[in-house]
Amino acid sequence: MNTISVCEKIDERRRRLIGAAAMGMTLAELGMTATAKAAPSGVDQTTASAMHTAKNSFGAPRQIDAGVLNVGYAEAGPADGPPVILLHGWPYDIHTYVDVAPILAVKGSRVIVPYLRGYGTTRFLSDETMRNGQQSAIAADIVALMDALGIEKATIAGCDWGARTANIIAALWPERCKAMVSVSGYLIGNQQAGKLPLPPKAELQWWYQYYFATDRGRVGYEKYTRDFARLIWQLASPQWNFDEPTFERSAAAFDNPDHVAIVIHNYRWRLGLAEGEAQYDSLEQRLAQAPVISVPTMTLEGDANGAPHPDASAYAKMFSGRYSHRVVMGGIGHNLPQEAPQAFADAVIEVDA
Repeated sequence: MNTISVCEKIDERRRRLIGAAAMGMTLAELGMTATAKAAPSGVDQTTASAMHTAKNSFGAPRQIDAGVLNVGYAEAGPADGPPVILLHGWPYDIHTYVDVAPILAVKGSRVIVPYLRGYGTTRFLSDETMRNGQQSAIAADIVALMDALGIEKATIAGCDWGARTANIIAALWPERCKAMVSVSGYLIGNQQAGKLPLPPKAELQWWYQYYFATDRGRVGYEKYTRDFARLIWQLASPQWNFDEPTFERSAAAFDNPDHVAIVIHNYRWRLGLAEGEAQYDSLEQRLAQAPVISVPTMTLEGDANGAPHPDASAYAKMFSGRYSHRVVMGGIGHNLPQEAPQAFADAVIEVDA
């Protein structure tokens, strides 16, 4: 098992590769803006200088019809570059990768960062479509997005829901996944396993899942969405000192009209308390077999992850291809790409080599 500190110095060769001028061009391409605040943890000094020691913001998202959705997404880097798809989780949004995207773009990657269903500017094309949050539906969305964008194969990286989605694509559609980076490892689940009780201490960590199983929980999440998300950020990343503008930048994505329905269905489906859609039954049957992932993979874990997560030893056997695991030190929590963007970007670059 490898460890990396976000305080490690970046060698001079990398400093030259990630130069300030190149980064400035990438930020302009992204339509990103910067304000004078401290650089995120884990970004090397040259990158930080190029960012104007600032937190960035994506410009207006692009939109494209893909499957059952009109997907909002950010894009960076050359259109003919090797594709990298970065997937966010709950309760986060595309800004999980706002400092990762320019690092990868300056390396020549075509970086795609979509809003998942129920977030940001992503919308269902039909009012009749079920607001389904089950795991295979979200993965199918990303495959449909790849088709719509003309991407045959991509490196796919994610955390939280995004990591699970990357796992599923790598397992079910390995021909579409060149390589994968997954925070907290192998996260594919199934309803039968979700019905099994855990030891009390482990159950306690999933308190919100049981809250969402009740009508009171649904009403509470709808009424207090931002308060709820802020609490999860604090619990999942206890050493991440995010400021209010950083939180609000992501919280705007929860104003999506389908957000509450998707989140509630996701967690109820996991417990077997909500039905999915028949069109995904065959996919879920395959996922219930815990398929081994064969594509090149790197799994990451923050040393201060306060969210429920398996120990790395529990999932190492689930990867049969080239595989490595890395712990990112320095008080890094659950939202690892946003807390340690340089370390995450390095993992994407390395696994894709």
